[in-house]
Amino acid sequence: MAASLWRAVLGTGGGSSSSSAPGGDAAGGVEFWHGAERTGWLNKQGEYIKTWRRRWFVLKQGRLFWFKDPAVTRASVPRGVIPVASCLTVKGAEDVLNRQFAFELSTPTETMYFIADSEKEKEEWINSIGRSIVQHSRSVTDAEVVDYDSRPQPKPTEASEPAE
Repeated sequence: MAASLWRAVLGTGGGSSSSSAPGGDAAGGVEFWHGAERTGWLNKQGEYIKTWRRRWFVLKQGRLFWFKDPAVTRASVPRGVIPVASCLTVKGAEDVLNRQFAFELSTPTETMYFIADSEKEKEEWINSIGRSIVQHSRSVTDAEVVDYDSRPQPKPTEASEPAE
């Protein structure tokens, strides 16, 4: 699923994409190399081969990027990216994986697993990603917003008045 999210962010149907823009198209205009909301090492379970790989993660502007190396620069190319607006939940997963400091990030089609280095790091990642999900997800579209002030108001009746 992360690969399909990656392709969705890249805007490609598959395969690799190259771009002359710093960070490639996957960055979506996000300057991930500085001023991140959160950075740090996490172990991430692979999408196809379920082995654990240690990756450097960068959370910025609603995207969770990962790299092999913590020396992230303008020229760095992310190994992957998850747009957090597509995520539904982030929560602890020690009981699911039977591993200490584990947490999961769920989308409508997949659950991805991560392991932090400590309980404190796990909680900080869960909180940071959770805040980003809330900030960047759209629960209501502009077309669904109702301007209640401009709607005609019904005349009050005795039945609708509060009883004393």
